[in-house]
Parts: sequence; structure tokens; C-alpha cells
Amino acid sequence: MVAQPSSSRMSVEEWRELERTSHDRKHEYIDGHVYALAGGTRIHSSIGANVVSALQAALRAAGKKCYTYNSDMAVRVSSTRYIYPDASVSCDERDRPTIDDTEIHNPCVIVEVLSASTEAYDRGKKLSYYLACPSIKEYALIASHQQTVEIYRRTAKNWSYAMYGPNDELELPSLAISVPVSAFYVDTGVPEEIEEVEGEV
Repeated sequence: MVAQPSSSRMSVEEWRELERTSHDRKHEYIDGHVYALAGGTRIHSSIGANVVSALQAALRAAGKKCYTYNSDMAVRVSSTRYIYPDASVSCDERDRPTIDDTEIHNPCVIVEVLSASTEAYDRGKKLSYYLACPSIKEYALIASHQQTVEIYRRTAKNWSYAMYGPNDELELPSLAISVPVSAFYVDTGVPEEIEEVEGEV
């Protein structure tokens, strides 16, 4: 996300028209302000593609009728907030793929791939936006410097937190599936863990 929003406020419909006519850049819509999104690195893009592929494969194997989307799909997290996560899953029939629709309204799983430029936002304001969305049951943060996945899960009273490493299976109870963490890092060159430099404390 850029450091500053657009100077003038927009309505949701004005933002939608901007997205329809802006072919070279996407924009997130937060409380009347529009934020232009920058492009990602090859590592970020590759992990994102792996995430979508791995989730689709696991859902098909489990016979689940859910819909997985990449970062081209806007997600409505409230009536005034529309965000482009790296991957999203909805099991709501109203969010099935169609020719004209460019956003989903009932996501149950959201995935963000962390990078140096977005990590603070993904862990901060964006985290609060996702956790406030009632349909979202799980929010996963995937590291791009080592093979680690963090996940927030909605519980009856609050949210729980868990971390998974390269040899673990990421469990997604809301989808009744699990995915090997290593599947997110296929052909990316991301190390299983960061090697400590000798002499560092």
C-alpha cells in the first residue's frame, strides 16, 4: 500500500468505476480513501501462486465446493473496506466464479504473503480489518524469507494464534482440510529457516 491515500474521498461506486477503468494498477478502498497497490517481487508472486494451487488441490481432494481466488479478486471486509489479499477462499455459493463479478463478499479464509514493504500493514491495520469481518474464520500470514506460516483462527469467544514450520501440515478447520507448509514454497528457493551467522547473538 502507498504511504498516503488519494487526496479526495470516493464512494464505493466511484472506487468500483476506478477499478473497471484502471488497467495497470489496483486500488484498495478503506473508509472512503483509495490506496494504489504496488507490484510484488518474484518470490512474493511465486508463493502466492503456490498458495492458490495448494488450496485448490486440497479442496478438490476433500470434495469441498469452495472457491479460491488470487490477488486479482477484491474482498469486501465491510461496507466501507475492500481489500486485495494474496489469496482468499469462500464456500458461499454467492461467491462462485462469474464473468462480471470482481469482488467476493463472504470469504472464510484469507492469506497474505509477507514482504518487507507490506509486513507492518499485514500485521497491523489489515489484521484488524480481517478480524472484524464476521465471515472470516482464518487468516494466514506466509513468510517469504523462511518457510513459516502464522495463522489466526476465530474461536467461540476470541481468536487463537498458531505457527507452523516447513515440516508441518497447516490445518484449516473452517475448510476441513490441511496443506503441507512446504507446498507453499515449491520452486521458490526460500530456505526452511534462516541460517544464523556465526558469532551473532
